[in-house]
Amino acid sequence: MLRTRRLLKMQGLCVIAAGLFSLLGNAGLAQDLPPNTAAERESAKLSATIASGPDRAAMEEFLVKARVVQKRELSTGITNSHRAILDDGQRKHDAHIQTVNISKTSFQTIRGTELNFRDSYKFNMAAYELDKLLELNMVPVSVERKVGGNMAAVTWWVDDALMTELDRKKKKMEPPHPNTWNPQMYVCRVFDQLIYNTDRNLGNLVITKDWKIWMIDHTRAFRMMKDLQTPQNLVQCDRKLLAKMRELTNDALTKGLERYLNSVEIEGLLARRDKIVNFFDGQIAKKGEAAVLFDLDCR
Repeated sequence: MLRTRRLLKMQGLCVIAAGLFSLLGNAGLAQDLPPNTAAERESAKLSATIASGPDRAAMEEFLVKARVVQKRELSTGITNSHRAILDDGQRKHDAHIQTVNISKTSFQTIRGTELNFRDSYKFNMAAYELDKLLELNMVPVSVERKVGGNMAAVTWWVDDALMTELDRKKKKMEPPHPNTWNPQMYVCRVFDQLIYNTDRNLGNLVITKDWKIWMIDHTRAFRMMKDLQTPQNLVQCDRKLLAKMRELTNDALTKGLERYLNSVEIEGLLARRDKIVNFFDGQIAKKGEAAVLFDLDCR
């Protein structure tokens, strides 16, 4: 474990100004933007009736039961994932399908050697279920099902996507409302520290037309490490998120995530939770709540 920590400390993340951040690495999927087709417009109509919050259960049911009627390999990412059209007989919607499920005792990444390496579609469902426990609604609905004879993560394709954070940086576009943009980015930072995400590249942050951020592709997260990967990325935190993190217990996480995480991965998550909570408690004691906590707009 000591050797693992030393190696992983070498894996730096680059923090950029104005509440934005970039994590090194190109291993994950960058969601390409959908064409303005009839299928896309039909999907948008579905989103008007199947939205967020409690209605995510309807999204889950659709992703589990709908037939895959069309599938094509994505040009981005290295995990051979696919974009598919699903049809339940009443409606159609696009989904992202990932089947990658790799485990290695050691793996060479651009940041160094990672021990006990896992790249698994199961972590997409783990991220979604954790998002539900934290009541963030910033991770798209993702379910486990068989596709083409293989078990896979089938994830709701983000509707009304404007661009990725990578596209935004390339275009040198500034968010129209920094006071609502930066809090979302701070939440992304906290979430990635909590799940020890080693692959939050800028293509894995999808921005919708109303400038909401969605976090996608978590196949290289949920490491067993109990230390935070980059604690310097923690700046501010949503008040409700901090409260929800305090409420996490081994029993609750096991009940919600045991299909996707083993006991050691859950133990690591709880240890990192403790460090995040302790960090923000210390910052509040030094600076006061007003300088550390904010209230994220409801999604």
